[in-house]
Amino acid sequence: MADRKARLEGLRDELIERIERYRAHKEQRNGPLDKDMEEQAVELQNDEVVDSLENEAEEELHQVMHALGRLESGEGERCEACGEPILPARLEALPYTTLCRECAESR
Repeated sequence: MADRKARLEGLRDELIERIERYRAHKEQRNGPLDKDMEEQAVELQNDEVVDSLENEAEEELHQVMHALGRLESGEGERCEACGEPILPARLEALPYTTLCRECAESR
């Protein structure tokens, strides 16, 4: 369990860093848009991709924080839907999961 907690904490820190980079990009901390209209279009299109990546990272961070909370409360190794133990191989592959394979597949 300590190994899983350390992995989740590392993942949490990585996601927070990644989200900050996405936000810095969106705020154009690296300078204003290019004066060329075609370049501006490319930059704005990239912003849409960055928005999508940021949303994905935020959702994953939410899942990581939820899993850490369950670990702290002593429930981290059990499925939050059915209460059965989550297989160690599943926790290894997806450390922030809170569902056993059967419950995850049925959703």
